[in-house]
Amino acid sequence: MKNKCLIALLVILLMLGVAMPALATDFEFQSGAQLLVDVHSRQVLYENNAHEKLYPASVTKVMTMVLAMEALESGKVTLADMIPVSEKAAAHGGSQIFLSPGDRISFEDLMIGIAVGSANDGAWAMAEFLAGSVETFAEQMNAKAQELGMENTNFVNPHGLHDENHYTTAYDIALMSMELLRYPKMHEWMTIWMDEEFLKGKIKKEEGVFLSNSNNLIRYYDGADGVKTGFTDEAGNCVSATAKRGETRLLAVIMKAQGRPILFDEARTLLDWGFANFQSVPIVKCGDVLGKVAVDKGQQLEVNVVAKEDFALLLAKGAGDDANRELVLPERVAAPLTTTVEVGHLIVKSAEGEELGRISLVPATDVARANLLTFFKRFTTQWLRFNRN
Repeated sequence: MKNKCLIALLVILLMLGVAMPALATDFEFQSGAQLLVDVHSRQVLYENNAHEKLYPASVTKVMTMVLAMEALESGKVTLADMIPVSEKAAAHGGSQIFLSPGDRISFEDLMIGIAVGSANDGAWAMAEFLAGSVETFAEQMNAKAQELGMENTNFVNPHGLHDENHYTTAYDIALMSMELLRYPKMHEWMTIWMDEEFLKGKIKKEEGVFLSNSNNLIRYYDGADGVKTGFTDEAGNCVSATAKRGETRLLAVIMKAQGRPILFDEARTLLDWGFANFQSVPIVKCGDVLGKVAVDKGQQLEVNVVAKEDFALLLAKGAGDDANRELVLPERVAAPLTTTVEVGHLIVKSAEGEELGRISLVPATDVARANLLTFFKRFTTQWLRFNRN
């Protein structure tokens, strides 16, 4: 089955129709844009200027890491692959891990350098390695942005150093951040707080690099495990911050904050408010086996049916989950089948019978059409069983 699992778009905010608490209108933020999203349902809980085009600074590297993880997932690269550092990559200043021309660094170490150290030199090296050139990589970044629905974004480089034509929005940052959160390995890397001897003995700078996470929430906010900060004079301070408590994962995006104290205070305020007022209730996970169907003329006689995507309900804190499930599957399907072919639905309904959403069901594996040899073997097996009886 295709590995990539899409997050369900349909969400019920409050099953009893209760309005969002008035506290949401009482915020007095100083930053340029703010957004709070429930990750499992993609429900926007709070937004202000979320679609205004602003400069993202190093939050850009979220997309760089998305493309890198996509390459890893597809088998194009491995964690141990050694990535060369060109003169152009090593020449980048700002936040860096002090790579030198001719250095070779593993994919995993480079990802840590990008995720934790916000390495401009590392992001450039990764772009060259994955796409051959930064220009081609930027095209791939923009293609992925379009695929994710990032309608107000344009990338021209992999690191976010200022360019007037390099911009995005708080909402678009949330979209690419949620895409990055599909990869559990990212949380392992993004939660590294400090490494005083990072890359020691692995690069020309033999003593290594002092690596320190710029996302203070990782250390000082309960449940925080990502995503990325950024700063330039033109962008101000930016952060895409996620935290998980129980089954609820929230994502806060703050852009154009004047100073890091304001940046983290506002992100913390949004996350606190979200966790205090809402809870995410998972209904089904992508890949969960929900039933079986018989297969006509297939290489196998039946196939497991799985959820194509995650589905969760977003409820007011303390509200009960009285949703009912209704499985809609045919008795038989005809081969050939692929894991992208919809064969049924799981319908989620309220106690009153109102449909809250539906999840597509797909085969767990591809099923090819049976050949003549397979039909002959089945016929022979059935004939032998009949004669024994």
